[in-house]
Amino acid sequence: MKKWLLGLVWLTAAIPALAVTKAEDVKSFTLTNGMQILVLEDDSIPNANMYSFWKVGSRNEVPGITGLSHFFEHMMFNGAKKYGPKMFDRTMEAAGGSNNAYTSENITAYTDWFPADALELMFELEADRIEHLAIDPDMVKSERGVVASERTTGLENSNFQAIWEEVKGAAFRAHPYSWPVIGHESDIANWTLEDLQQYHKTYYAPNNAVVVIAGAVKLEQVKKLAKQYFEPIPAQPAPRPVHTVEPEQKGERQVYLYKPSVSSPNIMLAFHIPASQSEDYYPLQMLGDILSNGNSSRLMTSLVFEQQLATDVFTYIPESIDPNLFYVYAVAAQDVTADTLKKAIIEQLNKVALQGVTQDELQKVKNTRLVDFYRTMQTINGKANTIGTYQVFFNDYRKLFDAPKAFEQVSVEDIQRVARQYLRKANRTVGILNNKEDSNENDL
Repeated sequence: MKKWLLGLVWLTAAIPALAVTKAEDVKSFTLTNGMQILVLEDDSIPNANMYSFWKVGSRNEVPGITGLSHFFEHMMFNGAKKYGPKMFDRTMEAAGGSNNAYTSENITAYTDWFPADALELMFELEADRIEHLAIDPDMVKSERGVVASERTTGLENSNFQAIWEEVKGAAFRAHPYSWPVIGHESDIANWTLEDLQQYHKTYYAPNNAVVVIAGAVKLEQVKKLAKQYFEPIPAQPAPRPVHTVEPEQKGERQVYLYKPSVSSPNIMLAFHIPASQSEDYYPLQMLGDILSNGNSSRLMTSLVFEQQLATDVFTYIPESIDPNLFYVYAVAAQDVTADTLKKAIIEQLNKVALQGVTQDELQKVKNTRLVDFYRTMQTINGKANTIGTYQVFFNDYRKLFDAPKAFEQVSVEDIQRVARQYLRKANRTVGILNNKEDSNENDL
């Protein structure tokens, strides 16, 4: 039986059990200070989680303070008024909980997982660092060094990160998506305490957050604790909107990056696409799946297995508040040139744009998408994360529950249309990462 048919069998069996979670099960309320809180009661296990989505990422920065959003991901764990340095983690772990965090171009998110009976402690810990974060000069100096080292190490060890930074910088000439989330080296070295204090006050204001709590909790219990711990935190003036619009790209751009340790060329193609709220969001996601999701996908079949031009290939489309990029990334096989690999990738992209895809291909990725969707919605963590993601990027968590229908409505015509519209030469930026020995010796 084909793999996608097995997925369909799993999906058919799973939907009845998973359809228990409905849009009306999610309850929302807004505190007087503007903090929005979403609650999903789920007694499947005696645990709960709290996701705090702060609407601040590298898109909210300006030249001179790039990287501050990511820096605060570090600082938020380094002490506040009641719980001092390193006490956030220790206190949570002592109560049986754990946490994580991440920063993107668009948001900074903090995740707490814990036994449901530790809910009040979680509110206390979060409220302390939101309102009373200690921006201590010695701690800032220490974490500044950590982040600077993280940037250097990442560029040295990750070919993807190295080429991604160069491609973003070339593809975006106006919008703040042009710089890396971790920031520029010179900015990391020169943030001032005033920069940090103002940034935290502006973007870690309660009116700039969406908090999602899912698990063995009760709505009234969450409301009581939210009013006790979060509502006293004062609101701040709304951050200045990001109003810069990236001008239309009117010709292919290319960047070339030398890295002596690279054994074979790495290539990245990036195409401008609309923001996640666009009607083309689902067709573009499925186009990416058809191109690179699984061994039977277009790029994997052609480049890796049949022609043996690449050892790895994938597409990447980030959720995004503003128009962003559709990425295609590939690592060349030994003795394959970057130009050969680039031409082979473009040939496959053009086939989709000119000839379209088959109904069977589309149905396979629809089934895979639905299986992944329902599998994610099996856990309280998956539910909380997905509910918050839809609230932030689509401005309405209820659209999450329309996703299966939206998947199904995508047609083969939609796939061909978005391929023709966006995967064009004039709309792409090409990045090549290679070693010096493969460069043209006549170039100075």
